[in-house]
Amino acid sequence: MNKTVLITGATRGIGKAIKQNLEKELDYTLLIPTRTELDLASMASIDAYFSEYNKIDIVINNAGINLIQSIDRIDIESLQIMQQINLYAPLKIIQHCVPYMKTKNYGRIVNLSSIWGLRSKEERTLYSMSKFGINGITKSLARELGQYNILINAICPGYVNTEMTQQNISVEEQEKIRTTIPLARFAEPNEIANLVKFLISAENSYMTGQTIVIDGGFLA
Repeated sequence: MNKTVLITGATRGIGKAIKQNLEKELDYTLLIPTRTELDLASMASIDAYFSEYNKIDIVINNAGINLIQSIDRIDIESLQIMQQINLYAPLKIIQHCVPYMKTKNYGRIVNLSSIWGLRSKEERTLYSMSKFGINGITKSLARELGQYNILINAICPGYVNTEMTQQNISVEEQEKIRTTIPLARFAEPNEIANLVKFLISAENSYMTGQTIVIDGGFLA
């Protein structure tokens, strides 16, 4: 049976790879909202979007931002926007989609987290706050929603060859990082997309509440 899939942040990087991967499948109808249609920085925009689209079987919360700031540079605006887009918006989206999933006794939710939601490093305070948070949401809701056959998991990628990586990390620093990864390279977006495809597929009928690391062995 055809499933309706919502993907946020599908214009570039991992989100784009997920979209392209799932477009090949006949079993999915994809919802790929633009920022005008669904502005994650606005709770009112989220509510308005789901007043129209309220029959969603699968949610892929991919969109996110990463503000790298030392503790003395963190201000309330940075704190609010980071948590709004990376944490509050995904939770609100799930909240809108769960009632329909319950009526169908079926749902799949994938939250894109990060290795920095399992450990952290300097100047990642705000980012790690949000990613540790999304991992906590994932675990709590797995216990709450399992009785409705709603499976929810978080994917924690390491370094991925995306636009965000290129913007935030210099070429020289990228080379240094590769020497610390057992596979000696960054992941390609499609490698993350393949994991997403498995988690939402019929092949996954029992995995829920997991924070799945895909990092080339970086955290090993």
